[in-house]
Amino acid sequence: MNLYTHFRTRLLGVLETLLEQGVLPNGDLFDAVSVEPPRDPSHGDMAINAAMVLAKPAKMKPRDLAQKITELLLAEDEVDKAEIAGPGFINITITPSSWHKVVEAALDEKRPYGVSTMGQGQKVNVEFVSANPTGPMHVGHCRGAVFGDALASLLSFAGYDVTREYYINDAGAQVDVLARSAHLRYLEALGEEIGDIPEGLYPGDYLKPVGQKLADQYGDQFKGAEESEWLETIRDVAIEAMMEMIREDLAALNIRFDSFFSERSLKQGDPNLIAQAIAEMREKGLIYEGTLPPPKGKLPDDWDPREQTLFKATNFGDDVDRALAKADGSHTYFAADIAYHGDKFKRGFNHMIDVMGADHAGYIKRMKAAVKAFSEGEAELDVKICQLVRLLRGGKPVKMSKRSGTFITLREVVEEVGPDVVRFIMLHRKNDASLDFDFDKVQEQSKDNPVFYVQYAHARIHSVLYRKIPDAFPQMELNKINSQAEDLSLLTDEGELALIKRLAQYPRIVEQAAKTHEPHRIAFYLYDLAADLHTQWNRGIEKPDLRFINTDNRKLTGARAMLIKAIGTTLASGLGILGVEPLNEMR
Repeated sequence: MNLYTHFRTRLLGVLETLLEQGVLPNGDLFDAVSVEPPRDPSHGDMAINAAMVLAKPAKMKPRDLAQKITELLLAEDEVDKAEIAGPGFINITITPSSWHKVVEAALDEKRPYGVSTMGQGQKVNVEFVSANPTGPMHVGHCRGAVFGDALASLLSFAGYDVTREYYINDAGAQVDVLARSAHLRYLEALGEEIGDIPEGLYPGDYLKPVGQKLADQYGDQFKGAEESEWLETIRDVAIEAMMEMIREDLAALNIRFDSFFSERSLKQGDPNLIAQAIAEMREKGLIYEGTLPPPKGKLPDDWDPREQTLFKATNFGDDVDRALAKADGSHTYFAADIAYHGDKFKRGFNHMIDVMGADHAGYIKRMKAAVKAFSEGEAELDVKICQLVRLLRGGKPVKMSKRSGTFITLREVVEEVGPDVVRFIMLHRKNDASLDFDFDKVQEQSKDNPVFYVQYAHARIHSVLYRKIPDAFPQMELNKINSQAEDLSLLTDEGELALIKRLAQYPRIVEQAAKTHEPHRIAFYLYDLAADLHTQWNRGIEKPDLRFINTDNRKLTGARAMLIKAIGTTLASGLGILGVEPLNEMR
């Protein structure tokens, strides 16, 4: 149950009445009408913009139209009060029984609270991480991994058919460097003294097991051999080993993919998918042979223009047309990306989301232009950028890693603080804002640590429901009572109503977060809901009659038990979207 959607439906009924009366000329603008929480809670329960949106086509002053709308709204049995504010906004106050229905909805076992049908089963491809298979995952990958996984869960919760996909960058020069690095460790495993790792190769100890595996499998077959004799074989073994390591790193964060797509399959397949994609775009008139102007900062005299195969990116919103072939005739990375996204489209994905690092921000326009072009506007691409993570300990930067030799690995972070802490902290900040991750602060047991604050709220609720209430009322079996059996009308305290009002926002927050592809909204909401719970708890310390357990009043305790059970269910639901386990006790 989305209470705001429910009242918007009631409002649309009012507007249809005005349409029938001839007050409104047509219903074309009804989609722009909204019902949402007011910025200032003192203004009422819900704010309505209908008069502001519809006054001009109705040829009326907004306040005059608002007056007609409020008169009809007041006739609704769930509306307690309707007032006009400012130039024509309408604020309504709904009946207490309407709020109590939120608690019932949150505890309805037939339909999980907050689940939406907004997506209508549309297929969505969420591609994230997609790190080069050259070593263990580092903390920079960690943020994109958590964000992408939570976004996929959020979209599934909102009714989309989601595929989590990893694009394996296994066709560039970096995997040849990996092969050479693994070959060096292979020689080491055979007993050779390799000395310091040469500059340009990967120095981490994580390649030692790969070298040993090669030695066990091939003996001294590649010792003293020319690079051309071993490069491909060792590259394949090393990539497979690195991908297994990456899968294990991601599993430590409870992240698993539905699909892995190899970049090499674009170039080595029959037919060559990149050449095929370029041919298809050429048939559509999207490609031409021409020259580009000098890049920004270069004078014409410093620029040597040459004829290239170019994509008409400027026709689709980009700043400049883009090259699809290099000087040596090989395809550009952009050409490979076009083929890859074209393959997604052919697999039935009209909705694509790419989660990328901060260094890919300049790639957004060209990729959006390409998707728009080859799909003829049928597909849409959203690129979400995850900014850098700065690791701190007591406010001081942490840089060195024992495992990688150069950077802190994802596994090292998870092993120290746990996957739940990592996931929640990574999501409790907007993805395109930089993030400080302080090992000391994220383990604090304080309000300033959001993951602790939310987990503590859930643990408090569990303690009240399954330890303290049974002690106070042995005959009260919480698994058997339900919200319909309890008298929720007893929930009249301002703090209790504030909790219910926050609870009512959850379905709306889910849909907003899914629509904007922003899972951090769920994390923010959970923190606010936990804060409301802790506030009411503290009020009970000062005023015993407000405590969740009233030993002199079984009915009131039952009603409050349903309220906090609904809150606990919602906290668990939101944490589930974020991939965080709701704790029943804190240690």
